[in-house]
Amino acid sequence: MDIYEYAMQMEKDGETYYRELVEKVVNKGLKKIFTMLADAEVIHYNLFLKMKKNQVIHMTDTPILSNAKNIFAKMKEEKDTFGVTASQVAAYKKAQDIEKKSQEFYLEKADEVNIPSQREIFLKIVEEEKKHYLILENIINF
Repeated sequence: MDIYEYAMQMEKDGETYYRELVEKVVNKGLKKIFTMLADAEVIHYNLFLKMKKNQVIHMTDTPILSNAKNIFAKMKEEKDTFGVTASQVAAYKKAQDIEKKSQEFYLEKADEVNIPSQREIFLKIVEEEKKHYLILENIINF
């Protein structure tokens, strides 16, 4: 399996996990955040697919972190903790582990690719995965 196939599978697995979390949580704010995270994984998947096909790629920064902050602020303002329980923390920590492993893999692979634009994409995705990790950290702290 080449690095792009492996990366695509990692993103697919991440998307699946976040979609499962969407189904498990009852809090509307958390549902929105997990949906955003799942959608971000789809975007990453498509980037790796284009890289595999040697297509031109344009990656822009996503507003996922600011969007999540807005959702947290609204939840805090409205004291919306319905369905948020400590028993879910293990699932969120598992998601953090997935994000951390993705960061490490993409950072390593950025040094292995020979095409500078692809190296740049790997590094940008590392930054995206860091944002995802931070969002999960905020959910755990919330």
